[in-house]
Amino acid sequence: MANISNMEDDYSYFMNYAGFGDSSPCINSLHEVNGMVVVIGYIVVFFFGLMGNSLVMFAVCTMKNHRTSTDIYLMHLAIADLLFSLTLPFWAVYINESNWVFGTFLCKLISGVQELSFYSCVFLLACISIDRYMAIVKATQFLSKQHNVVRLVCLSVWIGAAALSIPIVVQREALQINSSDVMRCYENVTADKMDNWRVGLRVVRHVLGFFFPLAVMLVCYGCTVGTLFRSRNSQKSKAMRVIFCVVLAYVICWLPNNVTEFVDTLLRGGLISDTCSTRDNLEVAMYITQALAFMHCAINPILYAFVGKKFRNHLLALFLKKGLVTRATLSRYRPGSNYSSGTTRHTSVTL
Repeated sequence: MANISNMEDDYSYFMNYAGFGDSSPCINSLHEVNGMVVVIGYIVVFFFGLMGNSLVMFAVCTMKNHRTSTDIYLMHLAIADLLFSLTLPFWAVYINESNWVFGTFLCKLISGVQELSFYSCVFLLACISIDRYMAIVKATQFLSKQHNVVRLVCLSVWIGAAALSIPIVVQREALQINSSDVMRCYENVTADKMDNWRVGLRVVRHVLGFFFPLAVMLVCYGCTVGTLFRSRNSQKSKAMRVIFCVVLAYVICWLPNNVTEFVDTLLRGGLISDTCSTRDNLEVAMYITQALAFMHCAINPILYAFVGKKFRNHLLALFLKKGLVTRATLSRYRPGSNYSSGTTRHTSVTL
C-alpha cells in the first residue's frame, strides 16, 4: 500500500540511471508486458476492494445492536482499504500511459491518501489483534462496551497515519523528466539526497509498517491461540483458523515486498553488484511483490468478514429486506448461527 507509485518511480529511476554512479542506462524489454499485467491487477483489486469494503462498511453501520469494539476497528479498516482501492485507477493510468497526467495537486493528494491508508490499515490490524487478546485471553469485555475509548483509539490511529504521510505529501510533485513532455509523480529531492531520502522512508515503513505490527499480531494472536487451544470452546477450531489466516495473509502479502525493497535499498547503497541483469530482475520482482501486497486490501474483507458466520447472516438478512435474496437462501446459512446466544454475546459480529 505504501509504495504504489514507487513501481513507476523505480522504473524511471532505472531508465535514467540516477543514483548508480556512471553506469549506463539499461533497456528493459519486459516493462510494457509487466506494466500491462500490473494495470489489469490494479483494476481487479480496485473492483474487489471497492465492493468488499463497501459491503463491510454497510453491514457494520447497520449493526447498532450487536456492534463490538472489533467491529468498529473493522469499519475503520474497511475505510482505509477503500481509500487505498480508490487510488488504484490513478496509478493504473500512470503506468499505462507512462506519464502522470493529473498534475501536482493530485500527485500530492493521491500519494498522501495511499500513505495514509497504508499506515492506518496496519495499525488497525494491530489494534484488532490487541482487542481479541483482551477479549479472549484476559476475558474482559471492558473495551467492547467502551465505544468512546475505541473511537478515540481509531482517531489516534488516523492522526498518527496522517503524520507519517506528511513527508510524502510535502515532497511529491509532478516533475518533468529529461526536458521531455513526460511527467512523473516523484519526490522533488536533489539527486545527491534522493537515496538517503528513500532509505529513510523505507526504514520507517519496514519498522512501523511491517515489523512492529507483525510483532504485535504474533504476540497477541499467539497468546490467543494458546488460550483457545486450552479451552473447551466448541468454536475454538474455527477461531484458530481465522487467526491463522489473518497472520498468514499479512505475511504472504507484505513479507516478499519488504524483502524486495530491502534488496533494492542495498543495490542503491552500492552493497550489491550493479548490473543490468540485476536491475531487470529486481524490477520484475518489484512488480510482482508490490502487486501481491496491494491485494491485501481486497483480502481483508474476506478474512475479517465473509468467513464470519454472524456477519454473513446479518448481511443476508439485510439483502432479504431489500429483496436481493430469497428466504430459502437465508435459511440455508442461518441454521447453527449463534447470533444471540449467551456464549457469543460479546464476541465480534465479524470475527
